[in-house]
Amino acid sequence: MISRLPRVALVAALACSLGLHWGLLQTVAWVGMLVSCAQDAPIGDAVVKTFDGKHPCPLCKQIAQGKRSERTSSIPLPGKKFEFSYSKAAFVFSAPIDYWEVHWPEQCFSALSRTPPTPPPRRLHA
Repeated sequence: MISRLPRVALVAALACSLGLHWGLLQTVAWVGMLVSCAQDAPIGDAVVKTFDGKHPCPLCKQIAQGKRSERTSSIPLPGKKFEFSYSKAAFVFSAPIDYWEVHWPEQCFSALSRTPPTPPPRRLHA
């Protein structure tokens, strides 16, 4: 049980940093609106009234205001502009002083000179 607590806390922190708490709150608001609208009207009309966006409840308005305030940050983000100093450098490519000469065995090239089998192999049916 104790080892689960840090995991749950990490998942909750990650969910909040991604903004999933707004989705959870919006779902709670929609369920509440659907229940309250279904008491006065048929379920079809209650669903339309809940999700049309023309009749937001006070909780939906608070959620929208919270999303807007979260997007507009008053703290400027540092490091928007990267500045690199220019230093002229010359790249010179030269061959190494010590190297090994590689010889390919003759068997490698003999495989290339053979002709393909005739008739060609049949395709297997899978």
